[in-house]
Amino acid sequence: MVWKKSDDPPAHNPEPSPMNPPRPAAAPMPAPVQAAAEPPRRTDRATIGPSIFIKGDLTGEEDLVIEGRVEGKVDLKQNNVTIGKDGKVRADIFGKVVIIEGEVDGNVFAREQAILRQSGAIRGNITAPRVILEDGSRFKGSIDMEPPKENASQQSRPSEPHREQNREQNREQNREQNRSEAAGVKANAG
Repeated sequence: MVWKKSDDPPAHNPEPSPMNPPRPAAAPMPAPVQAAAEPPRRTDRATIGPSIFIKGDLTGEEDLVIEGRVEGKVDLKQNNVTIGKDGKVRADIFGKVVIIEGEVDGNVFAREQAILRQSGAIRGNITAPRVILEDGSRFKGSIDMEPPKENASQQSRPSEPHREQNREQNREQNREQNRSEAAGVKANAG
């Protein structure tokens, strides 16, 4: 009979079942974690770390922070691009808002705004409707702040091979002009 009484307490094991509720409590936790993972996708930003070197074209659908080195083309027209203090970029950069804290050797095309921070340096041209050059920043190139003429540019838009050829000719002219200016001779623009 004593044995039966000890059987009764195991029948009262609903008290140990409070250990079971933590298990269901642990199961719902992944659901909120998944729900929390969805909103950052809207404001996600990728980072290229200081030890990363990329040679080639970068495209994507999220904001980008470059702390490493990139050579090629950065094409994120719908997103923000930030070149961090340790970032070194030898590329043309296309973005919505482009912020330069590091070094850029190439042209910057910003749909909304280009910002050159005090620690930043650009050797190339800036095309943006709004441009900020902070005191102490280094810049060599030209600035075009005219709003884009989208209708005219679509009608008289050259084909892709012609645009690439024109870009290459412009780069070569800029290099030649920089060499001439470095030698103390003003280059003639034709």
